[in-house]
Amino acid sequence: MPSSFSQPANAAIDTVFSGLWIPLVTPFRDGAIAHPALAALTAKLAQQGVSGFVACGSTGEAAALDKSEQRAVLETVLGAAQGLPVVMGLSGYHLGQTVEWVQTLARYPLAGLLVPAPHYIRPGQDGLLHWFRTLADASQVPLVIYDIPYRTGATLTTETLLALAGHPRIRAIKDCGGSPAKTQALIADGRLAVLAGEDAQMFTTLALGGTGAIAASAHWQAPQFVELVALLRRGQLAEARHVWQALLPWVEMCFAEPNPAPLKAVLAKAGWMRNELRAPMMPASEALLQRLQALPGFSRP
Repeated sequence: MPSSFSQPANAAIDTVFSGLWIPLVTPFRDGAIAHPALAALTAKLAQQGVSGFVACGSTGEAAALDKSEQRAVLETVLGAAQGLPVVMGLSGYHLGQTVEWVQTLARYPLAGLLVPAPHYIRPGQDGLLHWFRTLADASQVPLVIYDIPYRTGATLTTETLLALAGHPRIRAIKDCGGSPAKTQALIADGRLAVLAGEDAQMFTTLALGGTGAIAASAHWQAPQFVELVALLRRGQLAEARHVWQALLPWVEMCFAEPNPAPLKAVLAKAGWMRNELRAPMMPASEALLQRLQALPGFSRP
């Protein structure tokens, strides 16, 4: 596990939250984090044109990692990212403890923090405003709002998000909110960088003017996803549709069972890591493995 890190080579926080970001899986070996596999995966993807990484997100099984393991994952990713920006995921529902964690993470050269609403307790809109503003005040780096109500149980309204956009350290959103109207309103407002968070909505969000995507499925065939994002940002819709239609069967299959089980199965088949998750998450079923192997492009990274 590395002990030194390189500072992300960007100072332009206004534009850093764009392009294709990878929410990294956390490889395991016999129950422990497989740091060599994580470092190799990060380095491989860094050479394939991606824009940045998210450590300890949902795809990284962060909920199954204790705080020391999360720090270790972050350190490995920072050490292998080759200067690309890294965002750290965090979550919780105890505001004081979450503020302390934000302050602990201040020692790392992060591009930002990916922060969802507090889970389980379901505060109202005033409570959500207080949550995000308090964490943004405590942070030394920008916040990326993680709008994912089907995991947190809390719905952020368009009005709340537009109010949060006025905070100087709230700069972007990972959009899993499931509301096309909300997505379009945030893009039209222009203060938050809007990153598609649902892989299947990547094409639509970018075609509407979103700045990029945080896409788990892009671990596999990353150069094709990079090309897709670039085409959409240039407005080359016909060319982008051709690329997207080839990728879509994999995107759909990647979430046919709980994430990241299908993804880890594919990466294990490629020899990049073991097909191992932490309970209660389970590996992909044998039936899904057979369907995955029938996909075009399954044999190539």
